[in-house]
Order: sequence, then C-alpha cells, then structure tokens
Amino acid sequence: MLKAELRRKYTQKRKALSTDEAFLLCQKIFENFIRYFSPKESQKVHIFITIPARMEIDTQIFIQYFLAQNIRVYVPKIVADKLINIEIFKDTVFETNSWGISEPVSNDDSGENYFHYVITPLLYCDKKGNRVGYGKGFYDGLFQSISPDSKKIGINYFDPDEDIDDVWENDIPLDYLVTPREVLSFTSGLE
Repeated sequence: MLKAELRRKYTQKRKALSTDEAFLLCQKIFENFIRYFSPKESQKVHIFITIPARMEIDTQIFIQYFLAQNIRVYVPKIVADKLINIEIFKDTVFETNSWGISEPVSNDDSGENYFHYVITPLLYCDKKGNRVGYGKGFYDGLFQSISPDSKKIGINYFDPDEDIDDVWENDIPLDYLVTPREVLSFTSGLE
C-alpha cells in the first residue's frame, strides 16, 4: 500500500479510538518499552512530545518516568524549519506553539548526536521497520544527523500488517517497533 493511503487509513483508525482505549493502549506500550529496553540512569533518550489533536501516543508517561529515574531526556523543536534537540529537566518551561504543540521555550540546541533511544512518532510501520510519518521529513533528517548506534524506536497503537510499497532510497528504517502487544526488532545483533 502507498504511504498516502496508509497515512489516511491509520489516521482514521487512530481517530476511531476512544479516550479510554487510547489511554490503556499507551500504558501497554509504555510497559512493553520499559520491560524490553530497561532504560538506566544517565542514558540519553530523545522523545517526541505528543500532539493531542493527532491522537498520538501519550509520551508524558515516558517523560515523567525518565526524569524520575535520572535518565537524560531530549525533545525535538522546529526552529527555522530545522529540527533541533533540546535537553529538558523537571523545571523546563514549556509553551504551546502555533500548531498546538507544547515545546520548550528555549531554542538552545544540545548539539547531542548520540542517544541510547530515539522514540519516534509515526502513523504506521511495516514488518521491515519502514515507517509512515506525517510527510514533513523531520525525522528522516534527524536519523541522518545522529549516530548510527542510536536505537530508532517507533511506538504505535497498531501492529504492522501491510507492506509500504513506496519506500524511498533515503528512507531510514526503524530498529524497533513497540506496540501494545509486542516489541518487534528489525535488526540483527542490536541488543
């Protein structure tokens, strides 16, 4: 199936979830992530901040856990059409931008290019780790700019069941996908 078709299909599937269903699925995704990866103090995690209007997986439970465990947390922010990585702390000040996204007030790019885990937003991921995002290419750019040793992890409400037919040469696949049911690995020897 083409990315545009998958984008429409999975946007609709997301919208069909009730608030209670989405909450329970987010909890299971979080639990599967923690159980599988066992993140540790001082590790570095890059994680997106949820856009509620898009019914994205709620990453606040991840962020609160990481900060409480002294795991270093970095979030993306778009500044002048470029994605930068900002380290956040318990006292970081946030504001809502014009798209309704909560983001740090600071524009100080951390300059970090190695993360133990890069938790990535997506609408769909196939069984090979190819993902369908929102079509802006920000995460493709991020993946090209960070260390190849950083684990790229998608989180999604839905299991993969269809191939993406229009994967491009420059698309960088995920290393893992975490769903409410399981954690899928798309690489060998990356543990």
